[in-house]
Amino acid sequence: MQTVLVRVSGPDQLGISAELFDVLSGMEAVVHDVEQIVVRRRLTLDVLIEVEEGDDVLKDLLLFGFKRNLQINVEEVEDEPTEYSQQFVVTLIGEELSPAELREATVAIANGNGNIDRIVRLSRYPVMSYELAVNGGDITEIRKNLLNVASVLPKMDVAIQPLNLSRRAKRLVILDVDSTLIQDEVIDLLAAQAGCEREVSEITDLAMQGKIDFAEALLERVLLLKGLDELAIERAWHELTLTPGARTFCRTLGRLGFTTAIVSGGFSIFTDRLQRELGIQHGRANHLEVVNGRLTGELTSPIVDRRAKADFLKEIADIEGVPIEQTVAIGDGANDLDMLSEAGLGIAFNAKPIVRDAANTSLRVPYLDAVLFLLGVSREEIEAADSLDFD
Repeated sequence: MQTVLVRVSGPDQLGISAELFDVLSGMEAVVHDVEQIVVRRRLTLDVLIEVEEGDDVLKDLLLFGFKRNLQINVEEVEDEPTEYSQQFVVTLIGEELSPAELREATVAIANGNGNIDRIVRLSRYPVMSYELAVNGGDITEIRKNLLNVASVLPKMDVAIQPLNLSRRAKRLVILDVDSTLIQDEVIDLLAAQAGCEREVSEITDLAMQGKIDFAEALLERVLLLKGLDELAIERAWHELTLTPGARTFCRTLGRLGFTTAIVSGGFSIFTDRLQRELGIQHGRANHLEVVNGRLTGELTSPIVDRRAKADFLKEIADIEGVPIEQTVAIGDGANDLDMLSEAGLGIAFNAKPIVRDAANTSLRVPYLDAVLFLLGVSREEIEAADSLDFD
C-alpha cells in the first residue's frame, strides 16, 4: 500500500467533491483525511488516501481534472499520521489588517516554534479578523511574542487561547456596563441632570488617584444626587448610548444559547432597563433609594465593588450550572480585574492600561460584537442567524 496526498485546485464548481470521491471509490482508495477551502470561488481540496502499490493513481484523476478544468497534484507521502502536540488558536482583529501586520504576527508564532495549520477569515466588517490554528511550539513564548507585537501595532489586537473543548464550550458571558456595554458613565449622566458634574468629577479623580476608595467615592457622589426627580432620571436614560455592536452581540449570544449577565458599579434604575431591552437574563447593580419620586442620596443595597463583581460571576455560574472555565467576562476598569481573572476568558475591552496588562485578552476596536470573533463565531454566521425568523 502507498499513501498519497491528492490536491485539487481551480475554479469552484458544483459537484466537484462528489465526482472526486466517485473516482476514488472506483480506485478502492482508503480516505484518511480531507480538507477543503474556497477563496473567491477558487477551490483547494486536499485528500489523503491509501491505495494499492502499483495502481496508476494519476490516470483517472488527471482525466477527472481535464474534464473539470482543474489542476491535480499527486504526491506520495509518509504513511505515519502527523503527530500533534499542544494546539491553540490565535485570533487577529483590526480595523484593517495589512500584510505587514500579518507578517509580524506570523513571525511571532514561528519564533515560538509554532506551526500554523490553518487560517480562516472570520469577518470583513466592522473589523477584519482571522483565526489561526497553531500546532506545537511554546505557548508561553508565543503569547509573549504576540503581546509584544500588539504593543507596537496599536491597530491590531491579538488573542491566544488553547484549542480545546473548553474554548468551544463557553456558555456564560458577563459584562461590565459603564464604558463597556454602554459608552457612558451613568453617574456622570445623573450628575449632569443634578447640576453637580464638576463636584462628581473631582471625587472620581480622587478615587482614580487612590486617595479615596471606591465605596467612599461612590457614597459621596450619590449624596450629591439628592433631590433629583424621576423625570431627570428619565432624561438621563435617554442620553445613554449603547456601545456599537452591543445589540448584535447580545442578540447573537441569545441565539447561540449563551446565558448573559451584566454587573455594574452603577445603578439598577439603568441596568434593569438594559436587561429588558437587550434580553439579558441576570443583572446586579447598586440600588438608589427613591422616596416620593426623588433620590434621597442614599443606597439601599450593599455596594457592588471589585470583589462583588467576581462573586456575582461565580454566583451566576453556579445557578446556571456552568463550570467557571466556560465563562467569559468583559470589562474596562480596575474594579473588573477580579472578575476578569476568575473567568475562563477575561477580555479587557477598550480598557485602561492596568487592566489590559492584567487580562489574558484585550480588544481595542470600538465594536462590542467583535468579541464574537474571539469565540470563533464568523460574520457570516451572525448574518445567517439574523436572516432567520426566531420569533
